[in-house]
Amino acid sequence: MNYKFLGVLGLFMLAISRLLMLNGEAFIQSQQPFDFVHLLMLAGAVLTLSLSHVFPKNIFNSIATPLTILGIIAHVGMCAIDFVFWSFGDDSGARNALVGHLLNKPVIWLPFFVIGPALLFVGITTQAWHFIKSQPVAVLLALLGGTGIGLGQMVFNNQLLIVISYFVFAIGVTMLVYRKTEK
Repeated sequence: MNYKFLGVLGLFMLAISRLLMLNGEAFIQSQQPFDFVHLLMLAGAVLTLSLSHVFPKNIFNSIATPLTILGIIAHVGMCAIDFVFWSFGDDSGARNALVGHLLNKPVIWLPFFVIGPALLFVGITTQAWHFIKSQPVAVLLALLGGTGIGLGQMVFNNQLLIVISYFVFAIGVTMLVYRKTEK
């Protein structure tokens, strides 16, 4: 099993799912027979666990792997909830009522839509710090991408920034996975 390939594939699946989301809510709701955008996101998030097997076992890995796992769990939960949103089809009133209900339940909204998914990127970015001296460009791309994802989602609510940041992040991590030097 090639963990490098699976991890990188997962990163680009996440990036492509975010790119597809630029088509809007109507695009997602029109998918049949299933919400393939969130299925792509779900599979991509799960595949990123492979990256924990690729990076060296050290203090960064010890901190990053649990963060990455928590982020993956949050992505799985978020996608499951998004599948429920998709199942409402054209019934935007019912879907909006559910969104409103979840927004008023921080115990669900925060771990599965706000903080939790960000842990995936925090975990992988933490792995990148090990290479700051040997691969500074790749590390900076990963850091800029991860930061851009967070800023785009939590501060600016800018979908284009999020998509660009996903690809920058994926490119930086790919460079680390395939071009890293040991010590």
